[in-house]
Amino acid sequence: MIAFEVQDMTCGHCVSAVTKAVLGVDPAAQVSVDLAAHRVEIQPGAADAAALSHAITEAGFTPAAIPRAP
Repeated sequence: MIAFEVQDMTCGHCVSAVTKAVLGVDPAAQVSVDLAAHRVEIQPGAADAAALSHAITEAGFTPAAIPRAP
């Protein structure tokens, strides 16, 4: 599971744009978005965290990686 905090994701349209961006680079990914927490969780199919972060950035947002709990 790869998770990002995306503070500038503020509405349903933003959620749609972020989801579309992730699926654009990894169509097999499972995307879960918590708009209230500004959190995106991705179970990737093939893409790595850098590719997913880049896709979200290219969509106009500012993802910050959330480290996995040990």
